[in-house]
Amino acid sequence: MFAVEARPSPGAEDQDPTPCTRSAPPTPTPPHPRSSRRATAAEPGAAGFLRVHGCLFRALGSDETPAPLITVFLMTLTCFLDPLCIHFMYSRVRTIDLAGEISTSIHYRLGSYQYFLAFIFAMEEINRNTHILPNTSLGFELYNVNSNQWDTLEAPIMCLTGMGIMVPNYTCRRQKKAAALLTGASWATSAYIARLLNLYKYPQVSFGPFDTILSDRGQYISLYQTAPKDTSLSRGIVLLLLHFSWTWVGLVLLDDHNGVEILSDLGGEMNRNQVCIAFVEMIPDSIHSFYLSSIMTMQKIMKSTANVVIIYGDTESLSGIFRHMVDFLMIWKVWVMKSQRDPSISGSYFLIDSLHGCLCFAHHHAEIPEIRKFIQKNNPAKYPADHYFDYFWDRHFNCYFSGTDCKILGNCKPNISLEILSRDILDMDMTEESYNVYNSVYAVAHSLHEMTINQIQNYPYGKGEANTYPWELHHFLKNIHFKNSAGNIVDLDSQRKLDAEYDILNFWNFPQDLKQKMKVGTFSPKAPHDQQLFLSDHMIQWATGFREPPSSVCSESCLPGLRKSAQEGRPACCYDCTRCPDNEISNVTDMDHCVRCPESHYANTEQSRCLQKTVRFLAYEDPLGMALTSLALGFSALTLVVLGAFVKHHHTPIVKANNRSLTYILLITLTFCFLCPLLFIGHPNTVTCILQQSTFAVLFTVALSTILTKTVTVVLAFKITVPGRTVRWIMTSRAPNFIIPICTLIQLVLSGMWLSTSPPFVDSDAHTEHGYIIIICNKGSNIAFHSVLGYLCSMALGSYTMAYMSRNLPDTFNEAKFIVFSMLVFFSVWVTFLPVYHSTKGKTSVAMEIFSIISSSAGLLGCIFVPKCYIILFRSHRNVLNYVRKKAHSRKKLNYTAQSMIF
Repeated sequence: MFAVEARPSPGAEDQDPTPCTRSAPPTPTPPHPRSSRRATAAEPGAAGFLRVHGCLFRALGSDETPAPLITVFLMTLTCFLDPLCIHFMYSRVRTIDLAGEISTSIHYRLGSYQYFLAFIFAMEEINRNTHILPNTSLGFELYNVNSNQWDTLEAPIMCLTGMGIMVPNYTCRRQKKAAALLTGASWATSAYIARLLNLYKYPQVSFGPFDTILSDRGQYISLYQTAPKDTSLSRGIVLLLLHFSWTWVGLVLLDDHNGVEILSDLGGEMNRNQVCIAFVEMIPDSIHSFYLSSIMTMQKIMKSTANVVIIYGDTESLSGIFRHMVDFLMIWKVWVMKSQRDPSISGSYFLIDSLHGCLCFAHHHAEIPEIRKFIQKNNPAKYPADHYFDYFWDRHFNCYFSGTDCKILGNCKPNISLEILSRDILDMDMTEESYNVYNSVYAVAHSLHEMTINQIQNYPYGKGEANTYPWELHHFLKNIHFKNSAGNIVDLDSQRKLDAEYDILNFWNFPQDLKQKMKVGTFSPKAPHDQQLFLSDHMIQWATGFREPPSSVCSESCLPGLRKSAQEGRPACCYDCTRCPDNEISNVTDMDHCVRCPESHYANTEQSRCLQKTVRFLAYEDPLGMALTSLALGFSALTLVVLGAFVKHHHTPIVKANNRSLTYILLITLTFCFLCPLLFIGHPNTVTCILQQSTFAVLFTVALSTILTKTVTVVLAFKITVPGRTVRWIMTSRAPNFIIPICTLIQLVLSGMWLSTSPPFVDSDAHTEHGYIIIICNKGSNIAFHSVLGYLCSMALGSYTMAYMSRNLPDTFNEAKFIVFSMLVFFSVWVTFLPVYHSTKGKTSVAMEIFSIISSSAGLLGCIFVPKCYIILFRSHRNVLNYVRKKAHSRKKLNYTAQSMIF
């Protein structure tokens, strides 16, 4: 604890203490004029005092009257040893081993001493500055404050009482009291002291981490905080985790209100960014349960699969767990911390360090190079009352140190200085807490300066020394706003504090005693969203056991082609990887849902990207298309050959007997029926799609109606033995020939209705064949298509019926049997076509329809005309009139003989 008192120098001050008087809560008193006498740091009055548990030591080397005082309370984690004169610099640590034995060891607190050096540096710098508090020098008192609640108020009461005694509500000080008290670095100790100082409205400035409870002006009206806020730190930590893809981390917090707030803020930020907490360990702030809890925490950390652990808390409160981390040699873990460890905590008996490679967020502040020079030039002769420094000097430079007198007696090497010590022994750079101490001293000094100016302006003709009171400083502390020597703004009003910027530090320790603290990145909450975090990955030294950024995930990443499938009852970061469904992809890692490819694309084998589908149709270049084209052209040529044979032998009996005109019509129609499939081959378009179905329907209607006409003519010619006048008119007028146009007209009407209501159109089939888009002709209306087929089948059924009725007529003039067989083939083809057509898709269905057209046409050609061609070409002797008459006469004779035998 540091206490500040402003006192003119030099002057005639009483060196004997005044009698103890009752001190009561203050009442407003008008200020008095203040003296204009001036003193510098070189004058005898520029003195400071070091008070440790009631012992007063001169700190700045003068026997004159003491200068103004700043009282500083330094917080430590554990009780300090007594009655040694270096109380505030080392602590007694109690540990419990596995057998339950309690042991005690002494650990030197270099961190606390660094606060002290920063405080002395600021005091001397202010006293040398003629622009701050002219005619006035600052002195100080230093008190150690134990962390346990029973002894916390001992030092503040002793400071308020004065003279190294502790009498509550009494003061034994000189006329001048401390102007302000500086407390830190634990929030709890500052809060305990603040409750006492509130009674007297004593100004109190905390140099510890910013705490939301301490900023409550309703509870702590006399307390101010120097440290900036950490409102955006949770965002910075999560951005760091996301930068290295760490989604499975442990969290170690203090079991107090700060821990609860951080768990809420940091946990919420993690949830928003899909980062999961592997475990949460709340470290109690009670000294009685701390050690056992720390051991259990260490064991849980070591067992956890999380390779990254976040430790959040102030340096003082977490010093115990830092020591356990060193003792347990916890390597293979990356530590992300908010506070830096005390430099005195190190594993001197190991070649490796548990905290090697850790990443720490520290408030950004400009460097003050003068403090390095100040520390390097420090020596025992400069501050003879600083007995800890004597011990420190003896320990590292082998001087003879008297433990009884706390003094160096000699035997020191010549030309030695702190400059030759490594950073591991004493870090000469200003730490975050030391920077807060530095700013706190300047804040009090500037406030005293403003108050002095205000008093001189209000009482310009005052005589003598001003009679000021500590609570008068509140107005100036609350409104203080200045730039320090580093150019940074200092503001004690928590409402005006801005979000802090952070340096990301990386701690190196290889080999032992060669520690380095390297700045590897920054976090600036004011920057654009995608530029807030900057990291130099190549500069980072990772924890022992890692040569590259480690992985800290609950489940390994799902590669492209896979998606995350949540595990029941576990956090969102724990999942299984399952393959995407058909025609869906995941083109990045860790996708929650697969994306379906567009209709024009398909998923590759790995299901990691969509590929453009190839457009396919039944082309002439395809093997199937070439085969069907060859069949169509071959059969059409064959039909033309048959037609040529019939035309050449048109005078023969077999051609004349079967109605030459109808035969020619049928052969010409079959020729076009064989050519019809060519409309189905090639790239479909609207014209070909319409012509496919209409041409097919009309041509087959003509062919079947021609066959129907032939069978009707045969039946009328041979079955009606006693023709009447009507039948005779039908035969002589060739009325059966009207069957062809009538049937064709009916088909044209059906086709016209089809084309007018739902015509065929070009369609694409993207699902039948993987990776292909099949271009086909859609029928438009399935009802119309099946109606056309039904009409054709009805004509085939009529032809079959007529042919069956005339099957027993004389063979020479009768082709009814051939028509019967042709109709059976026709029926078989199209009855088989329907189920096969509906069970196939794409090019196969088109090929099936083409094959059915060619097959049914070939059936008609083969069954009806092949026997006749055989006679015309190979049995020409049977195709003459004499042979026909002779065969007919023998058939009549055979029939007459058969009838005689019957009778």
